[in-house]
Amino acid sequence: MIAWDQVGYGVRVEWGPAGAARLAPHVACLVVVDVLSFTTAVSVAAEAGTTVYPYAWRDETAAAYADTVGARLAVGRRAADRHSPWSLSPAALRAAPPTPRLVLPSPNGSAIAAAARDSRPEVAVVAGCLRNAAAVGRWLTASGYGTADRPVAVIPAGEAWPDGRLRPALEDLLGAGAIVAAMTSADPSPEARAAHAAVDAVGDLPAALRECASGRELIDDGFPEDVAIAAERDVTDVVPVLTGGAFSPA
Repeated sequence: MIAWDQVGYGVRVEWGPAGAARLAPHVACLVVVDVLSFTTAVSVAAEAGTTVYPYAWRDETAAAYADTVGARLAVGRRAADRHSPWSLSPAALRAAPPTPRLVLPSPNGSAIAAAARDSRPEVAVVAGCLRNAAAVGRWLTASGYGTADRPVAVIPAGEAWPDGRLRPALEDLLGAGAIVAAMTSADPSPEARAAHAAVDAVGDLPAALRECASGRELIDDGFPEDVAIAAERDVTDVVPVLTGGAFSPA
């Protein structure tokens, strides 16, 4: 159904893997937003000079893929130690020694980026979060994205309910809205305007991230610093773009 594609608008917003798959054939650029925590982790790693390879699953195939590209493999948050200090935790990545290449598995944002890389290599794919929202918006505008001829899809990744269904996540809506807000001379769809309105309306952004469901989950699990880092709005100019299968600064 063509209405689902938000045709005619320069900036479009749709949720999760299904939304990315739906819009990818109709846009020139795809911005993945997974604030807690894939794209925030990518921003931290890219600041340290690390090239990040997205991968959908943390299993035996991830280790084989890391060997293929000559990269370290990020482990689960709780599995990080001095031998394998790299994980999906932005705080752990900030504290870890820099590594030139890192495979970063995640079933949400990383899976969307990897699928876009594998299915439509001609589409530009960007890792956006609150930390680089203004920089991403400026880069998109300067690159000519956000018009009817070169539309951009901003994809809040969301989370998953235990049965695997998409759970729309507030933090990703806010990240998407911050990116839309930073674009100029763009024509946003109603969905994109609503995301923009959400980030304008939320008020205390760090408090919103601490108190939303995903933030509370991470804090309860012992990772409050990850939430604090994710709430650092517009602190970096690094715009990670998927090039040659991996994210590196534009």
